[in-house]
Amino acid sequence: MAVTVRFVGSGDAFGSGGRFQACLLVDGPASRVAVDFGASSLIALAQQGIAHDSIDAIVLSHLHGDHCAGVPFLLLDAMLGARRTRPLTIAGPPDVRRRMDAVREALFPGSHVMTPRFPLHWVELRPGRPQAVLDLVVTARPARHTAETTPLALRVEVGGKVIAYSGDGEWTDDLAAVARGADLFVAECYFNDKPVRWHLNYRDLAAHRHEIDARRVILTHLSGEMLARAADVAEECARDGLVVEV
Repeated sequence: MAVTVRFVGSGDAFGSGGRFQACLLVDGPASRVAVDFGASSLIALAQQGIAHDSIDAIVLSHLHGDHCAGVPFLLLDAMLGARRTRPLTIAGPPDVRRRMDAVREALFPGSHVMTPRFPLHWVELRPGRPQAVLDLVVTARPARHTAETTPLALRVEVGGKVIAYSGDGEWTDDLAAVARGADLFVAECYFNDKPVRWHLNYRDLAAHRHEIDARRVILTHLSGEMLARAADVAEECARDGLVVEV
């Protein structure tokens, strides 16, 4: 059965190239799931004509704002504007509920008194353990990124397909295991050859390309420097609004 992935946002944290922050929309046989939900995600969804109420779950790779800070905006609009009634599941690193409640309160002081009228479920992803998130099976592995964000690389099984997602992080054996044999590997590629701590660049990806063995590789989270070199690399590079069938 067909599974599609839409790059709602394919940019870095700083809007390089005018792109929106990280957000992948995975449409499987029974659910629509966002993988990461950066601060600009509601705007990106609106520009692409997608109602956020159509999202059944959000899976977060780590707790940096360009990957998770759109969640409080979605929750408040779901309660105040969209008046959501459908259940929503939010999965992420250990302690995700407390951490995201703190982000919401920092962005909207006083919002802790608000209670959703729709069922809201939280799932903590434990590295190395396959876990059900609706009709998806998500296996998280540790990523080498800023430790305070509790970073994870994600392997998502849905509709008989495997989507691997690096999140943010340097190359590691765990990331290789996430990507190996996937139908689609979505890999951050922050710079071309400039080394940036806790991030992948194209030079490192190319050096480890033989370990990936994924059917398709798409690069995302591109800086301005990498965007300028995108036409020179062999792999596909994401753009906002790109839709691919897995």
